[in-house]
Amino acid sequence: MVTDPRLRLFVYLLLMSAMFMATLDNQIVSTALPTIVGEFGELERFGWVGSAYLLTTSAVMPLYGKLGDLFGRKYVIMAAIAIFTIGSLVCGLAVSMDTLIAARVLQALGGGGIMVSIFSINADLFEPRERARYQSYSSLVLMASGALGPVLGGTLSDLFGWRSIFLVNLPIGIAVLAGLAFLLPYRKPNRKPKIDYAGAILLAGAVASIVFWADSGQIFGSLIAWESLGVVAFGALCATGWVLVERRAPEPVVPLSLFSKPTINLLLVISIVSGAIGIGSVNYIALFLQTTTGLSPSMAGLLFVATTGGIAIGSIAAGRLIAKSGRYKPFSIASAALGVVSLGIFSFMHAGTPLIFIALVMLLQGFGVGIGQQVPVIGVQNAASRADVGAATGTVTLTRMGGAAIAISIYGAIVSSGLTHVRIALPGGVDFRNLTPEGLAALPEAARALVANAYSDAFVPLFLTASGMMVIGLIAALLLPNIRLPRHGEDKPAGAPVGE
Repeated sequence: MVTDPRLRLFVYLLLMSAMFMATLDNQIVSTALPTIVGEFGELERFGWVGSAYLLTTSAVMPLYGKLGDLFGRKYVIMAAIAIFTIGSLVCGLAVSMDTLIAARVLQALGGGGIMVSIFSINADLFEPRERARYQSYSSLVLMASGALGPVLGGTLSDLFGWRSIFLVNLPIGIAVLAGLAFLLPYRKPNRKPKIDYAGAILLAGAVASIVFWADSGQIFGSLIAWESLGVVAFGALCATGWVLVERRAPEPVVPLSLFSKPTINLLLVISIVSGAIGIGSVNYIALFLQTTTGLSPSMAGLLFVATTGGIAIGSIAAGRLIAKSGRYKPFSIASAALGVVSLGIFSFMHAGTPLIFIALVMLLQGFGVGIGQQVPVIGVQNAASRADVGAATGTVTLTRMGGAAIAISIYGAIVSSGLTHVRIALPGGVDFRNLTPEGLAALPEAARALVANAYSDAFVPLFLTASGMMVIGLIAALLLPNIRLPRHGEDKPAGAPVGE
């Protein structure tokens, strides 16, 4: 799409700025939520500030991928950035919790398109092997936003008020829009645009139902409450209707032909598992650290530097090696195997495990996540036809988010079940499940040890479950054909089976 190497690099930097802005947003909000609740009240609804964003983002991801295929990626990503920027402004001007949640939905309508469009544009900017290297840099941006988000959120809230965490997006969004308007070429697809409205609505309903069901345990009290089962039934109806509509649609929002390719199906399974581990487990590992080691939230956050460092090292190393060899299967196998081992080791940890040992295991887990993080996107883009790259990218990104949402609900149910029947007598009759890290640290040594051991026991089945999920990912990785990504000018990957 861009032949000048220097101009291509500058366009890539603009795209990374947009990605950083969109991915930073959810992280930066987390530390500012207590301040927002302090102003607006309605503590029982504050969870929807994050859930509304995740729900909407997941629902629109596949649609943006298809719109890029139909209308060209330039104006689709510019529209997504514009919507996100306007949504950020509305968030900063919110006057109540209801208006903030509504503004987050508007913001997510753009945020969901930014990620998918960037990965799709990368497929147009770089040939497959070079793309592997740049995809590793994209992973670093994701990790940087995850690491810096909570710190920036707290700092901006303290210095300029919580509204600044949203308003800071305005200059970034405007600058990226201006740069892309002048520097990103417009490639008009050679096809007549025809939007599959029915398919888009049904798919959004099915996806939103999955994410909503994953959060329904907190809303309705149980994942199997009648209301939760109603959400599942609605999602199943939407999914069935979507399949029936896509069979007849001339331009389906997600072509069913994608699922006829075994390579793509295996990569989607790997993507679901990677989302469950790489995204879904983070908060629970943080909870494990704070409840079993006595670390404060800030110190537990510092320990995640080991995970972030492992991801950075693994991602850069894998990107360069994939670019050199053209093979991505070995990295997917190694990633899943390291995940099985590291999470298995976590299941043997107990209260009082040395911090240096925990940090080493977190480094190992991060390295495993890093070397396999880019494989699903690269592999699916390579296996899909050029006309369906956007739809395929949207699908693989969606499965990663869906895996995270479902895993979070599973992890939460496991920990809650493990603590339900535990009784620990604490001073003042305080329920140990409601203790903050500060409250836990203030307990007498004997009581603190009892609480730490209770949490440690509750987390054993969680880590074993997560390790089992990685076994599924490992099996899928082993079944992948050993495809070689083509060099510039090659049309078909050497060693690819027919139809792949």
